[in-house]
Amino acid sequence: GALNERGRDVLFVDLDPQGNATENLGMRELYDSDPPTLFDVLTEPDKRETIVDLVESHPEMDVVPSSIDMTAVEPELTLSRRSGEQLHLCLQYVADDYDYIIVDCPPFLGNLMDNALFATRNVLIPALAEDTSKRAFELLFDHVDSLAADYEIAVNERGVVVNRIDVRKTQANEMIDWVNNAFEGTPVWEVRERAAIQRALKNGGSIFVEEPECDQLDVFSSIATNLDEQFGFAEVTA
Repeated sequence: GALNERGRDVLFVDLDPQGNATENLGMRELYDSDPPTLFDVLTEPDKRETIVDLVESHPEMDVVPSSIDMTAVEPELTLSRRSGEQLHLCLQYVADDYDYIIVDCPPFLGNLMDNALFATRNVLIPALAEDTSKRAFELLFDHVDSLAADYEIAVNERGVVVNRIDVRKTQANEMIDWVNNAFEGTPVWEVRERAAIQRALKNGGSIFVEEPECDQLDVFSSIATNLDEQFGFAEVTA
């Protein structure tokens, strides 16, 4: 939503088999779609080009939705000769149409995460303000380092977004301090827990459209502005 406000053309790819993002964008019915789906373009080389047919229009972005078929994609990708490269090969057919391609991958360390990292070469890390996130960070870093070494690529850390912060909880404040120390030199954004964000998701949009009075708007605007700066986009004046 924030990137759309800045005039960017965005493609959002929901690579998570659970399809939460697909549902939150108001496309729940597409999750149960008949083939071809994202599963098919990732597992059948002769169907990669058909990813263009999966792109759905949303008021704030274009979307490639997840589908229930994606729950079976991990073992299929394991059998592929280029298991970590399939998404990259598919996105070549649409990449020139967008300023940003955002890939939402599942939190587990498997083929889908490999595909997301290889295709984008960048990572914006979401985290909860909980102690369990520390171990998750360690596992993620080990996984990223291993993938980067295997494929001889660089994966850039673009920032960390600490979500659903309840400042009344000591653990949350301690976790924010830990993240800021652990990611010194990397942008860290703090998103407070707000009912408005959940209402916007329930209504299938971002807070920029659904809840423009939300006090967390500036945080998301800051993320978009920073990403534009990192990727060298000129400021939008109109």
